[in-house]
Amino acid sequence: MDPAVKLRAVQVVEAIGAWGAGQGGVAAAKRRVAALGAAGSLVDQAGALLPSADAAALQVVDAQYGGILADSASVLVVCRQWTPGHAGGTTVDVRLSRAQPRWRVTALHPARPGGAAKSLPSAARRVLADSRIVLPPAAEADIRSGNIHASVLRALLDLAGTYRMYISVVRSGHPLDVFGTSRPSDHPLGRAFDVWQINGHAVVDPGTSRRLVESFMRDAAAAGSYNVGGPVQLSGGSGGQFFSDDTHHDHVHVGFTA
Repeated sequence: MDPAVKLRAVQVVEAIGAWGAGQGGVAAAKRRVAALGAAGSLVDQAGALLPSADAAALQVVDAQYGGILADSASVLVVCRQWTPGHAGGTTVDVRLSRAQPRWRVTALHPARPGGAAKSLPSAARRVLADSRIVLPPAAEADIRSGNIHASVLRALLDLAGTYRMYISVVRSGHPLDVFGTSRPSDHPLGRAFDVWQINGHAVVDPGTSRRLVESFMRDAAAAGSYNVGGPVQLSGGSGGQFFSDDTHHDHVHVGFTA
């Protein structure tokens, strides 16, 4: 929809979350962000994106819209991060407002998945073990927290029987409300997941088969989702089961009532 929005969000996240040996710490991160022309104070909101370490490498797995309007946006920057002796990562809900000469980052909201549950239901363990369900760090931590509804877990397993799915967001790292509204999102309630890649093909890629995306959306509905959004508006379904808008041109949203 507007690539400059995602570019700016990713630039700030990379500036905070990756640094060479001896360049760790808040002060150095603020200098890196200021060099981009962004507010150094954003570093104070970095949370898990800025661990205490001498050096860090960062990979942005995906940059997905959490919402995009005429003058404001949310970009969910999904990251893997490595520090000496540790592999991890997070997802950051980056908020932006339109400005000149480029969009301005106004806030960072890193994922807070919570600690791992002492015991997990069988479905959660199966999701974690299924190689056809590819989970980034924050989404994996969501599953391990035990705070994801059984309907989501069952649907992931059902869909994995047909597709290899790359998940972007499950519960944490997503806006609390549907962007631009006061309507609670299903994600923070543990009742939704987003998919950015299907069978190795990015949803946002114009070269990805529309038939593949449409089949996935219909199969998600058949797996129990009441609210399936994506880059194409599908016919059929019940009670507005399918939807499409600017925000969902880069992923498929799969939501559940419980």
